[in-house]
Amino acid sequence: MSDREQYTPGPASGAQVKKDGEMWTLILVRELRHKPEKVWRALTEPAHLREWAPFDADRSLGTVGNKVKLTWMAAPTPQVSEITVTRVDAPKVLEYNWGEANTRWELEPLGGGTRLTLWHSLDRRFIAMGAAGWHICFDVLDRLLSGTPIGRIAGVEAVKFRGWQRLHAEYAKQFGVKPPNWPPQASQNS
Repeated sequence: MSDREQYTPGPASGAQVKKDGEMWTLILVRELRHKPEKVWRALTEPAHLREWAPFDADRSLGTVGNKVKLTWMAAPTPQVSEITVTRVDAPKVLEYNWGEANTRWELEPLGGGTRLTLWHSLDRRFIAMGAAGWHICFDVLDRLLSGTPIGRIAGVEAVKFRGWQRLHAEYAKQFGVKPPNWPPQASQNS
């Protein structure tokens, strides 16, 4: 059995939301066993992002002012957004935005590792879905940086992945939102 077949996401944890009308900010915190410099490369370099993130980037996210096309692995088809990198303080803070949506990454040294905090603006209807998806992406990132990659699990594939439905329901309950009924049931072989 491969590492990917053995992977099951842990319980919903390390998340909160800031509510502001229809756009809410998802805040996820994860402690990683890797130094901030290593995590920074995974957050900014397209080749690394392709291995774990829910999007591909057409150029580096590590330069202020860069206009970057992100191709999100969204359901039912990928979506392309152009973002602008607004803040880079390597390896501590990365911010980018598109329209009124903002994303901020903060990396804090923690022992020999990193406390990674993500702030991500989302329509409130998709906040639990976003939390479940980022939760799995963070798990994939941690395994990638540890040298035991399991491959990206994002978009439609994440929604069908065993454990996603449970995470989605746990985050929905935690945030006090009703999860939509449309995601397909998890595949037993994913």
